[in-house]
Amino acid sequence: MEASPRTVSDVMTHTAVAVGRDAPFKEIVKLMEQWKISALPVLAGEGRVIGVVSEADLLHKEEFRDSDPDRFTQLRRLSDLAKAGALTAGELMTSPAVTVHPDATLAQAARIMAQRRIKRLPVVDGQDLLEGVVSRSDLLKVFLRGDEDIATEVANTVVAFLFPGQGVTVRVDEGVVTLGGEIRNKELVPVAARLARAVEGVVDVNMDFDRTTRNPSGAAQPPTP
Repeated sequence: MEASPRTVSDVMTHTAVAVGRDAPFKEIVKLMEQWKISALPVLAGEGRVIGVVSEADLLHKEEFRDSDPDRFTQLRRLSDLAKAGALTAGELMTSPAVTVHPDATLAQAARIMAQRRIKRLPVVDGQDLLEGVVSRSDLLKVFLRGDEDIATEVANTVVAFLFPGQGVTVRVDEGVVTLGGEIRNKELVPVAARLARAVEGVVDVNMDFDRTTRNPSGAAQPPTP
């Protein structure tokens, strides 16, 4: 069975494009266009991440171009006004950078992106040295996992744990897991659903226990229509 991606290190891009604090404005724009990325880590020293420059940081310059300076100052934060006149990565960057460690779970990385409304996270070690970058598209890679792999993991980690020897079936179709069969303790159904949802690549979970019966041989089978 293919191993289920569990942490950021399983899906991140290990070769990251970055700039130093003295990188000029146009170089940053060129790199973003060349690599089709929306943000760049800003590094100091031996590769320590000190900030991030995003498309939003760069757009302040274009936004300010057609705005009345007095009105702009009143409506926007002074930091935005400063970025409109910035010339280098050090002046443009948002600092401190929002980062994540390689051993963080995919759920933790997704939560940070959602809460901070960012598309990419620099991945750093314990000394804040850059190890790679994880993006929204990287986190979505788990949903490319095959149905057979998902079914095997659910059977081995959920069914075998909660319903040993009870003939519970596992079906997976386009990432949607359906558990069926007869069980001795239906209070475990919510627990099974929660555990199955935690398996990487699962889109949704259905419980079909109440719609199954037993045939004379004792095997679980669907009711006759």
